[in-house]
Amino acid sequence: MTAPARIRNFSIIAHIDHGKSTLADRLLEATGTIEARQMQAQVMDSMELERERGITIKAKAVRMRYRAADGCDYVLNLIDTPGHVDFSYEVSRALAACEGALLVVDATQGVEAQTLANANLAQALNLEILPIINKVDLPAADVEGVCSQIEDVLQIAMEPISISAKQGLGTAEVLEAIVRDVPPPTGDPQGPLAALIFDSSFSVYRGVILLVRVVHGVLAPGLKVSFFSSLHEVTVEEVGYLTPKMSSADTLSAGEVGYVICGIKDIHQVRVGDTLMEARRPLSAALPGYKEAKPVVFAGMFPVNPADYPELAAALEKLNLEDSSFNYSPESSQALGFGFRLGFLGLLHMDIVKERLEREFDLSLIATSPNVIYRILTAEGTWQTIDNPAKFPAYGEARVIEEPYVLVTIILPVAHQEGVLNLLKDRRGEYASIEYIAASRMLIRYHLPLCEMVVNFYDRLKSVSKGYASLDYAEEGYRASDMARLEILIHGDPVDALSSIVHRDKAFSIGRQMCAKLKELIHRQNFEVAIQARVENRIIARETLSAKRKDVLAKCYGGDITRKRKLLSKQKEGKKRSKQFGAVELPQEAFLAVLRLDEDKTSG
Repeated sequence: MTAPARIRNFSIIAHIDHGKSTLADRLLEATGTIEARQMQAQVMDSMELERERGITIKAKAVRMRYRAADGCDYVLNLIDTPGHVDFSYEVSRALAACEGALLVVDATQGVEAQTLANANLAQALNLEILPIINKVDLPAADVEGVCSQIEDVLQIAMEPISISAKQGLGTAEVLEAIVRDVPPPTGDPQGPLAALIFDSSFSVYRGVILLVRVVHGVLAPGLKVSFFSSLHEVTVEEVGYLTPKMSSADTLSAGEVGYVICGIKDIHQVRVGDTLMEARRPLSAALPGYKEAKPVVFAGMFPVNPADYPELAAALEKLNLEDSSFNYSPESSQALGFGFRLGFLGLLHMDIVKERLEREFDLSLIATSPNVIYRILTAEGTWQTIDNPAKFPAYGEARVIEEPYVLVTIILPVAHQEGVLNLLKDRRGEYASIEYIAASRMLIRYHLPLCEMVVNFYDRLKSVSKGYASLDYAEEGYRASDMARLEILIHGDPVDALSSIVHRDKAFSIGRQMCAKLKELIHRQNFEVAIQARVENRIIARETLSAKRKDVLAKCYGGDITRKRKLLSKQKEGKKRSKQFGAVELPQEAFLAVLRLDEDKTSG
């Protein structure tokens, strides 16, 4: 048991690709937590997908021992966090378990959008923030300029520490600053048990593994504990630390971070963010500092092989235990059969969840076009929430349609402002404010409909800014808008999986592009196929996919013209019959067509 005065719980927060995983590597090396022969780049990013993309997706914890300059031994608990805006939910959970945060800023790029967002999140939780300027060894580093940005934009007066995580410069100063400036935990080891569950995973052999921060009391094997939200009782089988591998211990006391195994096999009994308490000494209130995730983007996930539906259901249950920020519910589609409707925190989050389901559970999936939640005031005077275009009311049945808006924060070089402002205007953005945070950098804030962000916005932003713009957004509430359901008809039948909710001013443009795209993707049939876009029972765009034509006259070398006419007439009758009874099979690419549309290039 370590005395709380000798414990420091901290997190590393930063914009994506500013070097937080590299700094974590150096801290692990400097404290001897990982031997040199076991060391590899981004050791905290254990997921294959994280290493491929160079981003942190899941928060992770590791315990380090460090002998400081004062001669005392300290326990440093690091909780590594993601940097992308879609994973801010993971960041909030990690910060709720800490007393301090290392705010890493790239010396060549300065303060970015997620730097600002993550710093505000840490300040709201009253954490001690230690600013660190990374990559000072690069020729383009502007340490003085970044120092002034940290002070002016983030309102942090503390003198930043200059480091190079790649070269290992300044690691000792960072460790001393953690011991000196991050406050120790203030929990009471003698008090009733209160532990925050900030993450969890599932092991086939051990059951659910909980990652916890013990705030008060002591956790030990044999103790009967319960969850605050459900009051479900379990017995602790094992506790221990992550170093970063699991290492069992006798106890976890107040202020410590570690794992707990209770032999839980039913994953529905656990909720990340819940409070663990002693069964015989229940708490009157859950631990503060935790916020529920609110999915903002919804999409359908269907197995390519309908027989894989049970496997998809089991995979979603297990993945939801590790990443509780997405939710799911069963749904069915005429075109795709049985599947699930999933809610995500953003488009990257959706992409990561789909790829993890396919890789980790060996599934082949089709994802439908993403959409957001709309609020509708019906003709009867009741409010409804719509997360699926199939549920959108018919024309005339809705008095008011409201869509969600977000406040977008973009930080970029002044040289690219024209392209970014034009993009925001094309996406129905409304001006909020513009600030200049340095001689060549600016901060733009715009009010933007969320539905305009979920499809292709981030890619277009990176394109018009040559990759230099950074993005963050926060929910703002709902506003009334003129929205309509755009349906796609193939051979006269509506395909529900291709339906979308769009602004009426853009319906014609999007419908025309969808029809043109589907004409390229759908294979030709033995009959002519009409591809149509419909809004409120009115066809607004059409493409015709011509029929395959067999040359029935190829072997007709001679004879009267009437013989040729007879053969052509027989072919025509056959095509008429196939058109009447034929069904068109849609390729998987058709359901991703909406994601690939670039309406900004063609709508003008």
